Amino acid sequence: MKALRIFCLGGLLLLYAQVGMGQDSIRTEHLQEVKVNARQHRILTSTSPLQLLDKGDMLRLGVTDMADALHRMPGINLRDYGGAGGMKTVAVRGFGAGHTGVSYDGVLLSECQGGEIDVSRYSLDQVQTLRLTIGDNDDIFISARQASVAALLAIETMSEIPIDKQPHLSTQLQVGSFGYVSPYLRYVQRLSDRFTLQAMGEYTYAENDYPFILHNGKYTTHERRTNSRMNSGHGELNMHWMMGRRADGMSRNQLWAKLYYYDNDRQLPGIVRYYTDVTAEQLHDRNAFAQARWQARSLDDHWMLKVQAKMNWASSAYQDTLVANRRNDATYWQREYYTSAALMWMPDDGWALDYSADWMMNSLNSTLATDLRPHRHGILQSLSARYAKGRWVALARILASVYLNSVGRKIETLQGSANPTKAGQAAKDARRLSPSLSLSYRLLGNGTASDELYLRASYKDIFRVPTFNENYFFHYGSSDLKPEKTRQLNIGFTWKKTSSGDGGNGESLRYKGWNVQATLDGYCNRVTDKIVGVPYNMFVWRTVNLARVDVVGADASLRGTWQMAPGQQLSLQGSYSYQHVVNHTDRSSRYYGNQVAYIPLHSGSIALGWENPWVNVSLHGQGMSKRWANNEHYDGTEVGGYWDMGLTLYRQLDGLTFLGKSLRGVKVRMDVKNLLSEQYELVGHYPMPRRSWMLSIGYNF
Repeated sequence: MKALRIFCLGGLLLLYAQVGMGQDSIRTEHLQEVKVNARQHRILTSTSPLQLLDKGDMLRLGVTDMADALHRMPGINLRDYGGAGGMKTVAVRGFGAGHTGVSYDGVLLSECQGGEIDVSRYSLDQVQTLRLTIGDNDDIFISARQASVAALLAIETMSEIPIDKQPHLSTQLQVGSFGYVSPYLRYVQRLSDRFTLQAMGEYTYAENDYPFILHNGKYTTHERRTNSRMNSGHGELNMHWMMGRRADGMSRNQLWAKLYYYDNDRQLPGIVRYYTDVTAEQLHDRNAFAQARWQARSLDDHWMLKVQAKMNWASSAYQDTLVANRRNDATYWQREYYTSAALMWMPDDGWALDYSADWMMNSLNSTLATDLRPHRHGILQSLSARYAKGRWVALARILASVYLNSVGRKIETLQGSANPTKAGQAAKDARRLSPSLSLSYRLLGNGTASDELYLRASYKDIFRVPTFNENYFFHYGSSDLKPEKTRQLNIGFTWKKTSSGDGGNGESLRYKGWNVQATLDGYCNRVTDKIVGVPYNMFVWRTVNLARVDVVGADASLRGTWQMAPGQQLSLQGSYSYQHVVNHTDRSSRYYGNQVAYIPLHSGSIALGWENPWVNVSLHGQGMSKRWANNEHYDGTEVGGYWDMGLTLYRQLDGLTFLGKSLRGVKVRMDVKNLLSEQYELVGHYPMPRRSWMLSIGYNF
């Protein structure tokens, strides 16, 4: 009832708001259709697997949050600890989450302590596009750091430029089950012909005390999640400056700058085993960064230059009030300084060459007495060549990586260390050359035909250096670790078919048009020198390079739209993944050939959306087969498969009047998650919520 009262109050405030601040919606330059067509063509011709979801796709297909969006992409494994505040990390095609880079408006996010990015902190309200690239595709004008990961999830925020110079406000209020409340406010204004300013802020509060069913032998009880509250806020300030004009009116030089802050004070729910889920753990995460990107193009359009810089600061304060003397409490601080430059030369229509160089410095310190204050300098350089002519697109790249490690605190011996002779020493430096090669060939069509078929193949050899936890964490880390190496080989097809709905007499029937696009990829991956934890004695574990993992899999996706009648369109999206990810470390081991923990053999999703003049509807679902909570497949560690359905209703209300005022741009949306109220887990003993709802109302000034 409290959430409902808040929603009603917020809705009245939105409806009563004055409309005199400018137009009812942001009108952008006449390039939107061109951008959409360019994105679709890029997916077709990509030399490696590329999945893309834009804001329109996410609305039509009922995507509710970041986790839901990622479940729609084939090949992704998402670890989700449940609820609005549960940590969510992304892994791709059997690689660990440390091999998946996440970029935010073109610059990679940093997590040098644990190596895994928590994507739950990035809401979809500010996101324009999500793009997943596996391997290297034909976009060579990127930083060397972006080329240094096995897969890249790119988050691009909204960056539209109003055509007028009036201030524009976008507001939204979301309320939902389990005490969920989230207001959102966004301001954008074109202050001059060349300068645009954007600011946004959001706040999220949730109790997350959702009910779940606990099975213990022959007994079944109904429980409720405890110690799961979240209280987070996020704000951004974005600036875009266009400098100089070409003959066609486009800007030759552009500067983007961003200030970002995130704060989340949350409780950490414990595992649910038997009838015990007692915990008093809390985590206070804060993150602030500033980043800038300058991009220039020469007068003859043969040269392009991109320079980026970023400063990042993050802190994590952990406490557990149930532990005597609070001896486990600790605060960690991370810092990163990063700069990058990329120069691309396009001598003619077919060739393009790029050289990129990056430098970064990461450091970590904490309140722990055993803290070594590690530092790491990274120097990355890449040389890339692309050829695109006729039916062919080909890319070759060589990446040179140098990582230099040091510690700011020297300790000769740490009592009880699993490796006392090495305690206090810096991790080994790493130097490596990493090649990649990919190509695409058009088998059918001429690049603009209604029926096109593309073949692609790619190979990439890449690695990751150990995280600071793996190198230095007391009783666990080892400075002797080698980098974890990966190799991936992919071959696939993309097919597109469109129909304009010609009525046979030359007259186009727009409401009969349809299009479909399908992809199919098969791949083989191998991970060597995989970093795992092994027992040093009865009480201490230690990280070592031990495991080898082999992966054989396939990904398939399908998208289609059909203009079934005037003002009505059906949209379909589906994906399927087969991932055989097995331990091939020791043939004599009883665990040889086991499926790696938390990776399902089968997973998939489907969504059907119906846009109409009344209420737009989307029915969607995603699920996976059983998994195991550990690599040994012990009894009782099987995590069951599931299928989660959802329903979305939404409508934009134009032409309304309230207290004599004409209102436009009011958007109302209702989501029902886990429609069938299925009880399931993504991480063992961390139950996910059953049926829940969310109501959203937004208004653009």
